[in-house]
Amino acid sequence: MSRNPPHTLSRRGFFASTGATALTLASAPVAASVAAGSASDFQYEVQRTVDQWLTQLGEQSYAIMREGLTEAPKSSPLWDETKPGSYHCKGCDLYNYDARLKVVLEKGWVFFEHSQPDSVLTAIDGPVPEYGAMSEDAALTEVHCRRCGSHLGHLLIVAGGMKHCINGASLDFKPAEA
Repeated sequence: MSRNPPHTLSRRGFFASTGATALTLASAPVAASVAAGSASDFQYEVQRTVDQWLTQLGEQSYAIMREGLTEAPKSSPLWDETKPGSYHCKGCDLYNYDARLKVVLEKGWVFFEHSQPDSVLTAIDGPVPEYGAMSEDAALTEVHCRRCGSHLGHLLIVAGGMKHCINGASLDFKPAEA
């Protein structure tokens, strides 16, 4: 059962329309794509049924976090948030990112230099020929929550370095206490 709320793009649509894949080309061997929560025998600490995830996340965040879609640029109010605080996984409240390591880029997603230690895992995501510039031998590195396996975003080469390009719909922002 696939959902595509109005403020999300499919992975294919994201890469075909933005050209961001040109920045992430690599000559890595192809491996099997790992969907959120399906990595071989690995058991995530937080597990829910589809109905429980939908109730917890809502349609848009479910489509992004559990089905691996990508939000439209600048659709999240978090993309240009500059207040001090912390960013937590919307699926399980794990502290994934600190605002001190956030980089606001006009591209319209939430970018970070690094995640919090032991808070995210990575998987190979792709390749998909419909992405356009990607060759059949290239793959993207997916970032997902270590605790619940939810898709957060990807590692991309942007603005001169590797950044965590994260969907705002995957995160809850908690402002620092004054």
